[in-house]
Amino acid sequence: MLSKNQIKYINSLQQKKFRQEHQSFIVEGAKSVLELIQSDFEVELLFVTDDFYKENESLLEKQPIRPEIVTQAELERVGSFSSNNAALATVKTKANQEIFAQENEYVLILDDIRDPGNLGTIIRVADWYGIKKIVCSKETVDFYSPKVISSTMGSFTRVAIYYTDLQMFLAENKLKVYGTFLDSANVHQTVFAEAGYIVIGNEANGISEGVERLVTDKITIPRFGAAESLNAGIATAVICDNLRRGK
Repeated sequence: MLSKNQIKYINSLQQKKFRQEHQSFIVEGAKSVLELIQSDFEVELLFVTDDFYKENESLLEKQPIRPEIVTQAELERVGSFSSNNAALATVKTKANQEIFAQENEYVLILDDIRDPGNLGTIIRVADWYGIKKIVCSKETVDFYSPKVISSTMGSFTRVAIYYTDLQMFLAENKLKVYGTFLDSANVHQTVFAEAGYIVIGNEANGISEGVERLVTDKITIPRFGAAESLNAGIATAVICDNLRRGK
């Protein structure tokens, strides 16, 4: 059974200020927790239902933190999922370490992505296309938000995130920087360099003026219909698919 202190602590991690204070965050659901316990993240507390424990006993018994058996109702009371019949963990955050593109590597740059679902989708897309690093503006939504973590479907364990001042970061860069704009080079016909950065702009306003000045190659996803814009996650997937085409 969850104690009152545990319930209070888990509930507090729904808010960014307490995640920062405790340097911890929440992971919920079977898939995400299974990915978590096989990653290099440090698990702090681990709560599982009896069924989940029985299904994954051999893996759970290897964990440094012994799981506590709780009911589905308890998990749903403290988590953000409306239905969770598996597991919930509190996990230590990682240090905000610098990330740079290495030889033959691409890194995503997120310029003020505000929607948690979009950030989660972008992380999942990056993981699908083998992009291991994402650099975020300081205004981008918190990576450790429960909504972000849950929407990555476990991909958060394989993609490193770094928050910084994008203009300062890109000013020191010597590689190609690609960004999407209207009336630019067709992404389907773009020959990408061997390494570089791809900038994804804000959902409503696109890439900011300061960052735009540091973009070396402007590209566009051609429109064939009447839609005004693409979701940031979908746009990321289109660009990454073209980047990897023929590789």
